[in-house]
Amino acid sequence: MTILLLIRHGENDFVGKRLAGRLAGVNLNSAGQLQARQIADALAGAPIRAIYSSPLERAVQTAEPLAARLGLEIQIHPGLIEMDIGRWQGRRLKELSKQKAWKTVQEQPSAFRFPGGESFAEAQARIGAALEEIAARHEEHELAACFSHSDPIALAVAYALGLPLDRFQRIAVGTGSITAVMRAQDGWRLLRSNWSSDFRWPRPPGEKQKPG
Repeated sequence: MTILLLIRHGENDFVGKRLAGRLAGVNLNSAGQLQARQIADALAGAPIRAIYSSPLERAVQTAEPLAARLGLEIQIHPGLIEMDIGRWQGRRLKELSKQKAWKTVQEQPSAFRFPGGESFAEAQARIGAALEEIAARHEEHELAACFSHSDPIALAVAYALGLPLDRFQRIAVGTGSITAVMRAQDGWRLLRSNWSSDFRWPRPPGEKQKPG
């Protein structure tokens, strides 16, 4: 039973505003750097045998504090990279959400291909193959950390659970969050989803979040 920790990169200035895709030079902001340190604190005592990361800067930067804490090398794995969103890369969410295609992305992603980029089905096949390949590298009961991105992690969870592709958008993956999946002899199991040390209950609009 190999356990993989699927960890989304920390905050950056594109989150919630623009689709970064595979743009180079998208770095963690101060909030994201704090999340990376919190991940390292949370996992410092875990028996992690290996750290894998998407090649994009924001994922590698999130992995660095944990790698330093555990004395492990970050192994770049191309299968963990963000989706190829083609001509949507770098565009503002406010603008894209007005397009007719946006409804398809949200409600029927199995029928969508990003203009000049990947389809969701191709991305899920890629991330699923990456999980299988990484799990096969490790012995039973070993633990590995995999730093990736929101959609790839949600697609991975849907793959692990055998959910229809058109339901994967229901899986939340916050920045700096940890999702744990286990590869057993009879298939995958979801152990924990979207956990983060700074989790707060959602508040109604306009209500201030209490500290602590």
